[in-house]
Amino acid sequence: MTLVLVAHGTRDPAGTRMVERIAEAVRERLPKIPVSVAYADVCHPRLSAVLGDLPPGPCVVMPAFLSSGYHVRVDIPAEIAAAERPDVVVTRALGPEPGIVAAAHDRLLAAGWRPGDAVVFAAAGSSNQDALHEVRRAATLLALRLGTPVHQAYVTTARPAVPDVVADLRARGTRIAVASWLLAPGLFHRSITAAEPDLVAAPLGAHPRVVDVIMRRYRSARSYRATA
Repeated sequence: MTLVLVAHGTRDPAGTRMVERIAEAVRERLPKIPVSVAYADVCHPRLSAVLGDLPPGPCVVMPAFLSSGYHVRVDIPAEIAAAERPDVVVTRALGPEPGIVAAAHDRLLAAGWRPGDAVVFAAAGSSNQDALHEVRRAATLLALRLGTPVHQAYVTTARPAVPDVVADLRARGTRIAVASWLLAPGLFHRSITAAEPDLVAAPLGAHPRVVDVIMRRYRSARSYRATA
């Protein structure tokens, strides 16, 4: 069963390269499985086009998103319907899987976090309350791993905004570390850096724990299809 990873999309070439790196890492771990990439916004190809080019037969569509916002709940199902592919199995979005949170933890440590630093958990926002609940769940899991409180903040749509949280913590005189709850570099990650915290963790990217979660989700979807 072909695996189609659906990412958000970005005009930043580094972002699209990162998505391709994730796909390539999955191909290396699943060498007999075709892996394609589609985008929900900004970039092409869109999911309906990718599905239209695949041969007949079941496939797995995996939203490479860290919460189940509008693109996951509305755009991806609409693209599948447009492709007229009733044989598609759609997995959950990636977050807030403990393995993904562990990847965020690793990225934060690699950026230089140390005990005593204030931690901002920076995520893309959403108007969907379920998606925001998923972000809160991920932030809670990270706080448990770090053994320290984590301050949630959003790049867009939801509040509080990253610059506001950073400014508030700066006024308290604390060193500020940002855990990036983003998959790939692009405008959102640059806006986090523009808030001028002391350090910013890299996006999760092709972290081995991210690839592990993708593989588990794929195998689960394939098993579901086989028993359906």
